[in-house]
Amino acid sequence: YYAALKLSDTMAWKGMNMTISDQAIHLDLIGKTHGVAAAENYFIDLPESSKNIECYGALLNIYCKELIPDKAEALMEKMKELGLPITAMSYNSLMTLYSKTGLPEKVPALVQEMKASDIMLQTYTYNVWMRALAAVKDIYGVERVLDEMKRDGRVAEDWTTYSNLASIYVESKMFEKAENALKELEKRNTSQDLSPYQFLLTLYGKTGNLIEVYRVWRSLRLAFPKTPNVAYLNMIQRLVTLKDLKGAEKCFADWESSCTNYDIRIANVLMGAYIKDGLLQQAKELKKRACKRGAKPNAKTWEIFLEHYLKAGEVKLAVDCVERAVAIGRGDGSKWVPSSKVVNSIMGHFEQSKDVDGA
Repeated sequence: YYAALKLSDTMAWKGMNMTISDQAIHLDLIGKTHGVAAAENYFIDLPESSKNIECYGALLNIYCKELIPDKAEALMEKMKELGLPITAMSYNSLMTLYSKTGLPEKVPALVQEMKASDIMLQTYTYNVWMRALAAVKDIYGVERVLDEMKRDGRVAEDWTTYSNLASIYVESKMFEKAENALKELEKRNTSQDLSPYQFLLTLYGKTGNLIEVYRVWRSLRLAFPKTPNVAYLNMIQRLVTLKDLKGAEKCFADWESSCTNYDIRIANVLMGAYIKDGLLQQAKELKKRACKRGAKPNAKTWEIFLEHYLKAGEVKLAVDCVERAVAIGRGDGSKWVPSSKVVNSIMGHFEQSKDVDGA
């Protein structure tokens, strides 16, 4: 975003005429790079002629993404007072905000506003509406929304509709209905997109259906002969969760034999499974092999071994894992911090053993 903002700044500095659309994009980039306050200041300084639905919508989207309900609601009311032609996108942003901030009960009222204003509901709108009803345990309401979507006819149910529905059923432990929804998802998976396959693997895994997990995996491999790391990661996670360690090892060996980029995240999943099953030596050997292939252990790697050493009472080795995890940090660049449970466990050991130097 910084590079895009710099380009936009250069356009303004050179006196190039920025359209209102350009200004809305610039506002969005400021919010993403410099935060809410900077975006608000930019919006305030815009000429009144530029403050149309595009710029108001951009500011609303910033409030929604930053999870600030009071400011988002106030701005939406202002947009209504001004008589701006509010779009489905703005309503979708506000609905998503409510879903993320524990206010799902506010979503249906927004849907009714859209209908009253003759704003067509989008697939995304229906999906958020269904999730909001699921959040308040209204599964009948979820199904009613799907029926309404089918009757509407203007918006087709795509694969995201049914991945959303299947996820709702899984969370409600309604596994038979979840699998029926997944069958509908597969019927609509017509594009060469990895995402539907990933959802199928994950959700069939959550229903506990190992046979279907393997069937989807075979389909995925046929569709993507050069199977990406993220797909192997998902598949091995499903197999480990379903306690198919042999299958996970076989899938891992298949990946390891052909991978060009040795992804430590995939090795971590199998190491974690080994540790959980008390197979410390196998986990150590796998870590050593990963390092030889050029992978670097991350904080999660050391966290896996840390849990084992704490349970085994090998506190000095646990402390070494903590130090290594802190030094490396997380894969996304953020700091790794031991949980209070880990800290208390280690400090408790030192207090009992009177090991002041160790503490």
